[in-house]
Amino acid sequence: MANYLKWMEGHSRLVKIILCIWILDITWAVYRIGQAVVHKNVLHLVLGILWILAAGTVGWILDIIWIILFNRIFWFKA
Repeated sequence: MANYLKWMEGHSRLVKIILCIWILDITWAVYRIGQAVVHKNVLHLVLGILWILAAGTVGWILDIIWIILFNRIFWFKA
């Protein structure tokens, strides 16, 4: 899981934005769940699972905006 997290963080801003597009945003949901598991944070794990539903509606838009502005996804700092 740590390799996947480093792999996702290591991309350029353009690749991160492409991974935020509607269906592809599931990769960021898996990233959120992985971060929660690594940090042993149950609340973030539940929110990460719920994000899978949000990614199909407004979550992907929030991710794109956050990556453009802050070069990270829309999420709580762990």
